[in-house]
Amino acid sequence: MLFKKCFFAGWLLLSAIAIQAQTGAAGMAATVMRIWKDSLVLHPGTPVKWTYDQGVVLEGFTALWKRTGNQKYFRYIQQSMDFFVDQQGNIRTYRLKDYNIDNVKNGRVLLTLFKATRDTKYKLAADQLRKQLAEQPRTKDGGFWHKQRYPWQMWLDGLYMGEPFYAEYASLAKDSAAFRDITRQFVLMEQHARDANTGLLYHAWDESKEQRWANKITGQSPNFWGRAMGWYAMALVDALEYYPANDPGKDSLIAILRRTAVAVKQYQDKRTGCWFQVLDKGGKEGNYVEASASCMFVYALAKGVRLGYLPATYRQVAVNGYAGILQQFIRKNQDNDITLGGTVSVAGLGGEPYRDGSYAYYLSEKVIDNDPKGVGAYLLAANEMEMIDK
Repeated sequence: MLFKKCFFAGWLLLSAIAIQAQTGAAGMAATVMRIWKDSLVLHPGTPVKWTYDQGVVLEGFTALWKRTGNQKYFRYIQQSMDFFVDQQGNIRTYRLKDYNIDNVKNGRVLLTLFKATRDTKYKLAADQLRKQLAEQPRTKDGGFWHKQRYPWQMWLDGLYMGEPFYAEYASLAKDSAAFRDITRQFVLMEQHARDANTGLLYHAWDESKEQRWANKITGQSPNFWGRAMGWYAMALVDALEYYPANDPGKDSLIAILRRTAVAVKQYQDKRTGCWFQVLDKGGKEGNYVEASASCMFVYALAKGVRLGYLPATYRQVAVNGYAGILQQFIRKNQDNDITLGGTVSVAGLGGEPYRDGSYAYYLSEKVIDNDPKGVGAYLLAANEMEMIDK
C-alpha cells in the first residue's frame, strides 16, 4: 500500500514536470527548432532577410540557454546568426543607410555570441549596428527617428529595437557617455507619448505633426496598442540591466518603469489575466486579448521584480498574467511541443496601404499562430516565470 502511494505521488510529480516542459520555455523552444529548423524562414514564401523578428526569438533562446546551460540552444543561436555574418563581420541583407532602427535589434544576439566565443566577426558586425545609431537621424530634441522613411517620428517599438543593444554595447565598451543618450531616448518618448489620464503611451509621436495619423496639436497617434507598450516595457528592464550602478539615468529609468507598471496593472483584464490589443478599450466590440503583449508585460514585470526595479507586489500581476496566457493561448501539439495562438501579425502607422492608427485599424490585422514576435516574447516570459518557480 505504501509502495502504491509513493508510486502515485511520484507519478503526479513527474506528470507536473512533463506538463511544465510541454507548456513552458522548453516546449516553445522545441516548437521553434521543429518549424524553423534553421531559424531563417520565419515567414514562408518571403525572402530570407535580416529582421528583428528573428532577434526576438533568439533573445528567448539566449535566456533559456543562460538559465539551463543546454548547449543545443546556444548552437541554434549561433547557427542562426552565422547564416548572416561572414568572417569580416558583414551582415547579409543589412543596409546601414536605411537607418531602420528595427535592424539594430539583433545586435544583442551578436554581443552574446562575441562574449561566449570571442570570435571578432560578431563584434565587427555589432560595430556596424553601433555605427548606425551614431548616424541615426534624430528629432530636434535628440530622439531617434524610427526609420529614414518615417521622418521626425519616434515609435514605442523603436525603444526596444535600439536601446537594450545600445546599453549592452556601451557597457562592453565602457562608454559612460552613451548612457546619457539612452536615458534621453526613454525620457523623450515618455514626455511626448504618455497620456496623463491613463498612464499609457500612444504608439507613436510625430514631431512634424504632418502625418495623417498624428494629432495636429500633440503629434501623438490615436490609440494605445498593446504590443507597442509591451516593446516599451521590455526595453526598460533590458536596458536597465546594463546601467552602471551610479549612473544618474538609472533612477530616471526606474521611475519611468514604475509609472509604466502602474498603467499596465490597471489595464490587465480581470477575467483572463491578459491584456487587450487596444489596451484601454477592453469592453469595446471587436477588441480581444492578445498574446504577444500579454507575454511582454509578464516578462517585464517579472524581470523588474527579480532585479529589484519594481515592488514585489507586481509578482502576482505577472503570475496572473502567465496563468492567463497558458489558458488563453497555449495548445499542446502531437509532437509534444506547443503552439502559441492569439498574436496579431503586425500593426504600424502610415505606409502603403495607409495605416491610420484608428481603433478599427488595430482590429483589422490578422491574428495568427506561432508568430515569431509572440513566440519570442513567450519564451522570455516563460523563462522568467520558471525562475520564480524555483
